[in-house]
Amino acid sequence: MEDASTIVIYSSPEHLNTMFLLAKFITKNQLTVRVTVLCSAPAPAEVQDLASVTYHRIPEAVPSVPIDDLVEQFFEIPRLSNADVRNALQEISRKFKIDALVIDFFCYSAFEVSTSLNIPTYFYISAGGFAACFLFYFLVIDENVHGNIADLDEFLECPGGPPVHTSELPKLIAFRRNKTYQHFLRTAMEAKKSKGILVNSFDALEFRAKEALSNGLCVPNGVSPPVYFVGPLIGETAGKSNGGVHECVKWLDSQPNRSVIFLCFGRRGLFSAKQVKEIAVGLENSGHRFLWSVRRPPEMQSSSPAGEFELDEILPDGFLERTKKRGLVIQSWAPQKEVLSHNSVGAFVTHCGRSSILEAVSFGVPMIGWPIYAEQHMNRVLLVEEFKLGLPLSAAPAPADGFVTAEVLESRIREMMESETGRAIRHRTSEMKVSAAAAVRGNGTSVAALEQFVRSLREG
Repeated sequence: MEDASTIVIYSSPEHLNTMFLLAKFITKNQLTVRVTVLCSAPAPAEVQDLASVTYHRIPEAVPSVPIDDLVEQFFEIPRLSNADVRNALQEISRKFKIDALVIDFFCYSAFEVSTSLNIPTYFYISAGGFAACFLFYFLVIDENVHGNIADLDEFLECPGGPPVHTSELPKLIAFRRNKTYQHFLRTAMEAKKSKGILVNSFDALEFRAKEALSNGLCVPNGVSPPVYFVGPLIGETAGKSNGGVHECVKWLDSQPNRSVIFLCFGRRGLFSAKQVKEIAVGLENSGHRFLWSVRRPPEMQSSSPAGEFELDEILPDGFLERTKKRGLVIQSWAPQKEVLSHNSVGAFVTHCGRSSILEAVSFGVPMIGWPIYAEQHMNRVLLVEEFKLGLPLSAAPAPADGFVTAEVLESRIREMMESETGRAIRHRTSEMKVSAAAAVRGNGTSVAALEQFVRSLREG
């Protein structure tokens, strides 16, 4: 066995990108540490350029019975991979001393494997500080709420953040007998027993959440593991696509400073054709410049090859012609980081995914929150009420079908771009941009937290 020590990061395929960013952050700031990333997905291309990061691919587990629920798959497939995880850890241990295993939220089942091998085990919460608070507080909720959360109509006051209405919580925990509810509960139990929690956040953004975690306010007995805020981890901007600058970046180059509304809703953010038309009307009536990443509506999925459709099929008649001087619509993929980092972008209409929020914060772009699924509704509450870096798409609760009218979108765009409220949000966002950069630079708070984490490993 070599003397060099290793931190093993075990990721689900769903969170590989953000877990790989953690690996890069560790090796960039701790030059004597090796990191091995363990996952069943193919290795990221950039692994070959990183001398201190190795990739260990394990076989992809296949459930004996198909699992229809996507989130349940994210939990179940790692659980079925425990034997391969054990083999991988034993193989790595024959060459290196494993100082720690850092496991993804979805891979909580590996905690049993690592503890049986006497490997110190940590959790990485990519969803942020308040998400970590809520994960622990879920133990309190489970203990005190005897029915289904879906049956409640009240605000929950979780330490570390603003009150969140039960309708804003992730649907995966709405029903007690649901398998994802049980997975979430087990994750909380295992995380509470872990050696520590690493979080993709930074002090200036979520200081209250960090204090709640550090002081044990979120757990039933007031004792929780150490917490290390090591973000924001967002990756680097490349500025290129398919060997050149993306067309939308070239278009942004010709637009005035901070004038463009950017609309992008993540890889699973699909809207009906009716909703797409309504968005178009709202953009046109707002009078503001826009860059809009449009994906094929669900009802067209079976009739068109993947990624191929005509914009005229789903947009109002004449829309592209009428708005061509102040708007650009692109199909499907957009280089989000490159767009958000561009000086022409003045606001971001987002689905409130955690990565998107951190990217916008890091580039100083105020947001309009349009959550769609998972924890995004809770993230919208944080964005508006806690961070004060954005506006909600609608002031009232969203309609049951989630449909948003053109008038609502137009109103929010105008409020962000034309009102004193919008001006105050832009000012705060520009300040938070500076704090985000400082956290991961030099002696920043996140670099210091990483040093503390590594030091605790060496001290045993």
